[in-house]
Amino acid sequence: MSRRARISPSSTGLPASATPRRGKGLRREEVAALAGVSVDYYARLEQGRIGTVSDQILTAIEDVLGLTPLEREHLRALVSTERARTRQKAPPTVRARGNLRSLITAMDPIPVILQGPRMEVLAWNSAATVLLADFGAMAPQDRNIARWLFLDPSTRTKYPDWEEVAAPTVAALRAARDPRRPDEALERLVGELSVASEDFARFWAGYRLFKHGHGAKRIFHETVGTMTLNYETLDVPDSGGQFFSIYTADVGSPSAEKLQILLSWNETVNAGRSIDRRPHRERGRSGDPDRRRSSG
Repeated sequence: MSRRARISPSSTGLPASATPRRGKGLRREEVAALAGVSVDYYARLEQGRIGTVSDQILTAIEDVLGLTPLEREHLRALVSTERARTRQKAPPTVRARGNLRSLITAMDPIPVILQGPRMEVLAWNSAATVLLADFGAMAPQDRNIARWLFLDPSTRTKYPDWEEVAAPTVAALRAARDPRRPDEALERLVGELSVASEDFARFWAGYRLFKHGHGAKRIFHETVGTMTLNYETLDVPDSGGQFFSIYTADVGSPSAEKLQILLSWNETVNAGRSIDRRPHRERGRSGDPDRRRSSG
């Protein structure tokens, strides 16, 4: 229904309707005619009241609706009754392998986070903490990008183009929702955010699908201002849907300079904290050289 609504009837070559349209997009009978199936058959398919569907019919409907490869995959999962009979349980809570954590740490000062299929933040490095958020200070259940985006008001400052970041995040959650594998944790997350955030509920109702790949985001930090950073998403094989999000800036760009300043500042701050954590008697022996001379 959502995909019919976005198609202009005039773009399909159909003649003008003799009766006023009550809604946007194509009517069911128009999709049926263009796909070469009966109106009743298409209506039952759209309502989920159909049995086995041939590949030829699905392809015809997908073509009429102009579905993307990701949307076609999702549709076939929805109507795959054979697989639905052998629905599998969702995998247990995913955890980051130790070598992945070591890899992320070794990539400092490049900001990197490791996410699970439900947007869980499983691992991160110091640069990611500085650039995005202090995930280590959050309760484990709150370490989730979707939860952070929609429940933490500071993210609307962090991302000047907040909707352009938030909408694809919801669409990626929607795409991760496999109808063949019930996932109670994902359902709880979606239910909680739908109640707590009108924006999340609005995006979820749009039924958009998305898979993170690569692109650019504007990110604000109070220390250096707004930066335009590139992100790359890399899937981790045999991990249950985990993926890296890696942030970089174009070489020689103002954003690269800002990011370098930000991360250098953080190293300086951390070095100072490391000194301050030394025992008091040790700091007394190795403190300000001028102070030692005056006391001697």
